[in-house]
Amino acid sequence: MEQYYLYVLSVHIIFVVSWMAGLFYSVRLFIYHTEAEDRPEIERTILQKEYEKIEAKLWNIITTPAMALTVLAGAGMVCIRPYTLQMPWFHVKLAFVVLLLIYHFICQKIMKQLKQGKCKISSFKLRLWNEVATVLLVAIVFTVVLKSAVNWIYGLIGLILFSAVIMIAVKWYKHYRKKHDC
Repeated sequence: MEQYYLYVLSVHIIFVVSWMAGLFYSVRLFIYHTEAEDRPEIERTILQKEYEKIEAKLWNIITTPAMALTVLAGAGMVCIRPYTLQMPWFHVKLAFVVLLLIYHFICQKIMKQLKQGKCKISSFKLRLWNEVATVLLVAIVFTVVLKSAVNWIYGLIGLILFSAVIMIAVKWYKHYRKKHDC
């Protein structure tokens, strides 16, 4: 079985990339969908119907299948190398993955609310929400790459600083958009 590990790892990485791309683009579409609310009625109706269609296709054809295949390939890797379950870094990674799965299903809920016209989240809050996936991705990658070499306190401080930089960038962009009427 060990000889298949690198193949399963490759599949895992491919679907992680696809899943993350789907999450990033889905929330970006949610932002545009929300901002269409400010358009004249005819334009708003056309845009929102189009966003609903694109969101559903992206979610059902790419994002959710990629999430499922990521989890399956990850489980396959654990089956091939069960000793990873005994490694502390792996527990941290799993915790971040669980948070990413929760993020995924919250995004699905937001998409359904947008379709029903019941989403009350502003485009600014969705921009911040979009960065949660980035923070989780960074946390997972650093945890996997650094493994036991990482000092968890420094890692946590670094993650908090990274999150703060992203939030500042999102706020700066909001200010820039208002100033330049983008």
